[in-house]
Amino acid sequence: MRYGPGMAAALAIVLAGCTPAKLAEGRVRSALMDAGLSQPNAACMAERMTDRLTLGQLRKLQALQALQAPKRSVADYVMTVRRVGDRQLVEVTVSSALLCASGLAPERKPG
Repeated sequence: MRYGPGMAAALAIVLAGCTPAKLAEGRVRSALMDAGLSQPNAACMAERMTDRLTLGQLRKLQALQALQAPKRSVADYVMTVRRVGDRQLVEVTVSSALLCASGLAPERKPG
């Protein structure tokens, strides 16, 4: 069976939409919601964080889940992230939390 250039282009678009960062975004959003953040804040923060952090840094966040008590505040979550000792990770988490909670982040969808 032969596929034309249109099929190859469509496949490339589908695969491009499944980048590791975008796959990680759903996991980050779920982890933030498990930590007690609202769905809109978690979605906004996850989008910002996955756009700005490496996969290694996102894995560090995933490892923090074991240290976190369920349903913490945003401030508690930020304090937990500070334990990692990764300055960029802390800066992105803090700026994402502030911008998303205030509604000033471009990623914040009206809801």
